[in-house]
Amino acid sequence: MPVKFKSFFYQWINTVAGVILASYLVGGIHVQGVAYLAIAALLLGFLNAWVRPALIILSLPVMIFSLGLFTLIINAALLFLAGWLLKPGFEVVNFSSAFWGALIIAITGGLLNFLTGTGNLLIKFHRATRPPGPPPSKGGGDGGGPVIDV
Repeated sequence: MPVKFKSFFYQWINTVAGVILASYLVGGIHVQGVAYLAIAALLLGFLNAWVRPALIILSLPVMIFSLGLFTLIINAALLFLAGWLLKPGFEVVNFSSAFWGALIIAITGGLLNFLTGTGNLLIKFHRATRPPGPPPSKGGGDGGGPVIDV
């Protein structure tokens, strides 16, 4: 299986899992079957790949002012748009449901990407090793604690 297709497939499965969880947890998101679930996840992937970057660029001043939290509003708008486009089988009742659903889908997707190793993880945890040389003084740290690279 080609690497790009494998990555796309994992991302799609993660989105499907997020939409399933969001439909169970948020009362305003309704999915009427597996086919609509798959199509909704595919449409969300398309919207996130093509429409979301344009919306982020257009809302750049608001994004900077809100320290990136405006992406939650953009994600909710795209979920609401997907619900409007797939109205009979995949329905998002109101923007509040879209907001909470998008938040659940983002958290679920991020967690599954982390667990499966398919996402672009920006944080690495590792234990630092002591450089060779004389031992550190009693008052200072030993340099062997956890390190977080961001």
